Amino acid sequence: MQSWGQDLTNQVSSHAFLEALPTLQRLALAYAPARQRTALLALLVFDGRLAGIVRNSREPMLAQLRLAWWREQLAQTPARWPSGEPLLELLRTWSGELDVLVGLAEAWEAITGPPPLAAQAFEQLADARGACFAACARLAGCGGRAGTAQQMGQGWALVDLAGRVSHPQEQTTLRNLAAAHAWAAPRLPRSLRPLAVLHGLARRATQRGESMDQGSLSALALVVRIGLTGW
Repeated sequence: MQSWGQDLTNQVSSHAFLEALPTLQRLALAYAPARQRTALLALLVFDGRLAGIVRNSREPMLAQLRLAWWREQLAQTPARWPSGEPLLELLRTWSGELDVLVGLAEAWEAITGPPPLAAQAFEQLADARGACFAACARLAGCGGRAGTAQQMGQGWALVDLAGRVSHPQEQTTLRNLAAAHAWAAPRLPRSLRPLAVLHGLARRATQRGESMDQGSLSALALVVRIGLTGW
């Protein structure tokens, strides 16, 4: 059993992680029931950490080494994880689904090559992120909706990536992949509402040819609508 002090430390760390997320991701998380919020928070923070490694490393080799460290840790049981890394503590909520996170790290490593990257690299990352959305469904006790969650995650991943790359050819590749994605939006259960919000924002951005991170009033209205109704 955790001590009161350790529990308080975890709450403070979770709050700090939440504050570091993009605004629209924080708003999406607000619609998750408390029991499911930590696992999705852990995913978004971990995904953002990996993206930051790729974005901020001057040499591909340095990025690959840092990504390999995460792969190696997550390939072990949580009991063997080193202490002192708050994100690893947060990722304990993914016990039983850690192999999916290993796949996510491997997929981020696939896009450390020189631009322009081929569509296959982006598809691999979109598939890995989609697999994480499916894992979120299983962790929330909604395994029957894992396939739907995976497809939604793939769409969100492509649009999110399009807003991160700067090479014109890569932007075109990602826009084409997003345009070809199946954007049907079946209603998800309340426990997975944040996934529906992220998917809805990505679909809206694709339809309008905008970045998903544009926090316009209409985007905020969409977050509220999907968050409350699921549509």
